[in-house]
Amino acid sequence: MHNKAEEKVRGKAFRRNPQLEFLLTSLNGSLNCAEEKILDNSSALGADYPLIFIMGPLRSGTTLFTQWLASSSLVAYPTNLLSRFYGAPAIGAQIQLLLTDPRFNFRNEILDFNSTLSFKSENGKTQGALAPNEFWYFWRRFFPFKELDWLPDEELFRVVDQQKLVGELTTLTRIFGKPFALKGMILNYNIPFLDMIFEKALFIQLKRDPVTNVSSILDARKLQLGNEKEWYSFKIPEYPQLKNLDPVTQSAGQVHYINTAVNKGMKTVNESRKLVVEYEAFCENPRCVHEELLLKLGFNENNKDYCGPEQFSKSRNSDAQNRVAIEKALSMFRGK
Repeated sequence: MHNKAEEKVRGKAFRRNPQLEFLLTSLNGSLNCAEEKILDNSSALGADYPLIFIMGPLRSGTTLFTQWLASSSLVAYPTNLLSRFYGAPAIGAQIQLLLTDPRFNFRNEILDFNSTLSFKSENGKTQGALAPNEFWYFWRRFFPFKELDWLPDEELFRVVDQQKLVGELTTLTRIFGKPFALKGMILNYNIPFLDMIFEKALFIQLKRDPVTNVSSILDARKLQLGNEKEWYSFKIPEYPQLKNLDPVTQSAGQVHYINTAVNKGMKTVNESRKLVVEYEAFCENPRCVHEELLLKLGFNENNKDYCGPEQFSKSRNSDAQNRVAIEKALSMFRGK
């Protein structure tokens, strides 16, 4: 599921728990047959709702945006609890409802899993059973990436079990009875592939000021890996030409190429199936984004009350010296 070499450079607080990994592998394997039966009969669970794919560079505000979506109750999403069932998400979703949904709370026997959603995270990681999870283990089940976290669309159409991928995610919308929103950045370069295989989908592109975005990547590298030199996040197609550059130039290239790929992919998506969100504008006025989202999802008047925060503080303003170095690095790539 993950690269052992990368695991060695992680800070102690970010390393995986081998005992948990073993338990989850065993558990998900044992649930496989039962999961297949649920998928075979999933049409009886209710109507389909859209999948909402959140796209954009690392450190562009995708975690905050996902937390905000989760707090709105407009959508379902991968929780830390559901992520444990990455190989049997339909079973995991039903277990989550059983343990956390007030409809199934018999005489207050189980209240322990319910917790208030917050807008705090540490390099994409959240705390709490019902807090949003990045769900990467689920995605990696379907995509046989090797050195690079990328394959061209034509290869994905050949090697990915599209029916199962679509079936599992669509079944989650039926179980929860609402749209299911999740990060899709592992496929930033494959938006046309997702657009073609999902009948009901909304693609949300997060954009952030590139200088601040690069600065945030450098901070994340230091926090999670102990220094700025180690590569952080998915290895994009341009990784081979970026890997030996200095950290600032490398991170600038990372942001530039991902934004270029997402922009290109979003151009192929029908206007009714996409929404572009500027991180800074979202922080200034999330209510406005809420209204745009309702329109895209076609929700009726009963869903229009907004109860979320009126503003979010924008994190990480790079100092003047760092900003000059980052702008210089970004300008190198803009000219290519």
